Amino acid sequence: MSQHHPSRRRFVGNMLALAGGSSLPFTLNLAAMGSAAAQEAGDYKALVCLFLHGGNDHFNTVLATDPDSWSAYQRIRTTTDTGSIALPAAGLAGGVLPITPSTAHAGRNFALHPSMQAMKNLFDGGRAAIVTNVGTLLRPTTLAQYKAGAVALPPRLFSHNDQQAQWQTSQPGGGTDFGWGGRMADLISASTASAFTAISTAGNALFLSGQEARQYQVSGTGPAPIRRLNDSLYGLSAAANPLRQIITADTSELLRKEHAAVTARAIDAEAKLSSVLPPAGAGGVADPGLYINPNTGGTAVNPLAVQLQTVARIIAAHGALGLKRQVFYVSLNGFDTHDFQRANQADLLARLSHAITYFDTTLASLQGTDVRKQVTLFTASDFGRTFSSNGDGTDHGWGSHHFVVGGAVKGKNIYGSMPVTGLGHELDVGSGALLPTISVDQYGATLASWFGLSATQITDVFPNIGNFSTRNLGFMNAV
Repeated sequence: MSQHHPSRRRFVGNMLALAGGSSLPFTLNLAAMGSAAAQEAGDYKALVCLFLHGGNDHFNTVLATDPDSWSAYQRIRTTTDTGSIALPAAGLAGGVLPITPSTAHAGRNFALHPSMQAMKNLFDGGRAAIVTNVGTLLRPTTLAQYKAGAVALPPRLFSHNDQQAQWQTSQPGGGTDFGWGGRMADLISASTASAFTAISTAGNALFLSGQEARQYQVSGTGPAPIRRLNDSLYGLSAAANPLRQIITADTSELLRKEHAAVTARAIDAEAKLSSVLPPAGAGGVADPGLYINPNTGGTAVNPLAVQLQTVARIIAAHGALGLKRQVFYVSLNGFDTHDFQRANQADLLARLSHAITYFDTTLASLQGTDVRKQVTLFTASDFGRTFSSNGDGTDHGWGSHHFVVGGAVKGKNIYGSMPVTGLGHELDVGSGALLPTISVDQYGATLASWFGLSATQITDVFPNIGNFSTRNLGFMNAV
């Protein structure tokens, strides 16, 4: 469900928009006016969702390393198979990387995956935080309630499509056309009518799908024009090329009319964005360096870093585009590590760490300005994974740990309670998969509050937030 497929409801909404009507609720329009007023001071903020498709194994990403935890970790994750997924201890070759959060956690110690030295540097420098055991919940849930079915639960847990949808929409089963990034964009774009409020570098993202805001999709390297639109075609001169007229011609037939409108918007948006976008590389936004594959020692281009370079270029152009708020979506695939997890996850986390660090460094002097306090990147994923190994991999879980990075983040800290390391504890729903203790709603609401949404607007975007006593997890500074 990482790709969004328009429904009849969305189609009808588009038809209403073409007819000059608005399908945006009146309360949302009022909220949008408040949001616009809050932005009069000339501030700019951007949220960047980095989705790890497949379900990242958080147990090998952020580890508890105090003696009891490490003993349980080694006992359970070391198998007799050649594909054992247990990582070496700190200090050994390829060992885990110790981190020390600024707030003590009852005598527990922690570390990051060996591939994440760059992320460790961000954490130690106060630029990154970790939020523990986040997952899809409709309300606070205990293990006893889960087993008894005594409270409403997200439907179809452990399913990739369904949990990607619920993460990105914060709705039961993802049963809506609108993601929470898109709902935030609705509040913003209702006052700006900009095509560049919600932007994806990773295809059509449910996260950015709004009721009125239309996400703008770019390739990893920038906006993609319609080819052969302004040059010669079939022997005709460029000036006589009829392609633009053919594909944007108005008509009374609704489906063709919508297609022509979408095409015309795409042509105009690409031309506008390309005209203000700083170039990649020399004279613009520096190209990311090569990342090192920890398995081979070889170097390669990191496509995720290229996606974030494009995001940085668009952020640099926000003034020319007249924007105060933007929401972005980037992604990295491959985290469904049922097999060969040690090698595959090591490479994936190396790419993740390299790309985020490149992005942070780039924002430190973007077109000569440090904009790091104005941009917050956060990770998301389908779900976590089981603590027990299936031999050389892990299976689908539920709750998982996530990173938040940026100048406004209260970094060098771990938010939430790190679960017990092992099996059979009060959060184990089976094979060590974690019952979440922090909901996606709470995680998203904390980011939305920093973004400038009011309490009423946050309730509009996250309808389940009222079920949780804590709306703000405290990992963001108010700037």
